[in-house]
Amino acid sequence: MSEFTSRNGRGLVFVVSAPSGTGKSTVVSRVLRRAPRLARSVSWTTRTPRRGEREGRDYRYVGLSEFQRMARRGQFVEWKRVVGHYYGTPKSDLEQAWSRGYDLVCVIDVQGGREMRRRVPTTVLVFLLPPSLKELERRLRERGDTPGEEIRRRLTTARQELHAAREYDYLVVNRDLRTAAERLRCIVEAERCRRRGRASMNFLEA
Repeated sequence: MSEFTSRNGRGLVFVVSAPSGTGKSTVVSRVLRRAPRLARSVSWTTRTPRRGEREGRDYRYVGLSEFQRMARRGQFVEWKRVVGHYYGTPKSDLEQAWSRGYDLVCVIDVQGGREMRRRVPTTVLVFLLPPSLKELERRLRERGDTPGEEIRRRLTTARQELHAAREYDYLVVNRDLRTAAERLRCIVEAERCRRRGRASMNFLEA
């Protein structure tokens, strides 16, 4: 039995993954404003902030040596190295959310989603899709802060991630921000209802 089941009970973890430029952070931010008792995990990373990112909102930024110390101490639910930088989901976010009776949403990549599901049985995987790779490229270029070579690398990674999307429980296409956010909110509520229904059945069968 997972340590996160036996020790922390019934909280859910919603993992939202998507290719870079799909708008996953913006969609999740909208859902957090509308879904009660839902908290967001903020990952630690060794990379430097990008334009517009803010400490504690988008990521927690840390040096490589400190990140490695945290990993050795077992402070991450999952962590990985991606394109020369390290990313980790803190256990403390999970424990604090569940102790308050909240569910947790994590914006992490496919590799992190797989590890989260392995370690936390109550994980629900949601993959946010761009309308097309052509539209994804247009969005990346419109940012104006990404070199052409980096855009090509991200599109290559996006193709790989799209193959992994079939492993996920839900797929949401982000054609329109408001619609995508509403669909994600509905997924949160549907999973909560399903979990309450199972709990009721267990009570009736006891």
